[in-house]
Amino acid sequence: MPYTFLIGGARSGKSSLAVRLASAGGGQVVVVATAEARDEDMVERIRAHRAARPESWRTVEAPIGLVDAVDGVGDDARVVLDCLTLWVSNAIEAGASGEQIGAEARTLSAILARRPAPSVVVSNEVGLGIVPANALARTYRDVLGRVNASFAAEAERSLFVVAGRGLPLEEVTPT
Repeated sequence: MPYTFLIGGARSGKSSLAVRLASAGGGQVVVVATAEARDEDMVERIRAHRAARPESWRTVEAPIGLVDAVDGVGDDARVVLDCLTLWVSNAIEAGASGEQIGAEARTLSAILARRPAPSVVVSNEVGLGIVPANALARTYRDVLGRVNASFAAEAERSLFVVAGRGLPLEEVTPT
């Protein structure tokens, strides 16, 4: 069953919408979380995200290695992957190249598209602002942009999330 891809700015309501979408069908839900609690702000964000989810949901923490994490989820469970933004950052920090990250993203999006249970993938849009001042930030923006495009291409539907509402993103075909 194809997945839904949610993209938007920070604090735009993507995770809340992902929870609502995953809750709609009932059954088991597994959250594949990429965040690491490296400071007090992130500890609080993780706590708030967990509190917003039903207690029956299982969480798999996977800052990197998302293919293995998703492969380890049973076929009947819905997956919420939250989020690609931190995964790309973690992968770059771990020394992965843009090409390696892109290849894993393509593999992962294909796996999610073939899963029988629906999935929801969350990511941030970071390319709408100014050009970053340093090379690492530009690399991150570029790699994440390519990852987001590959996930949107495989998704059954892609939504741009603003204020907790999803605006459909349509494929534009030449006429």
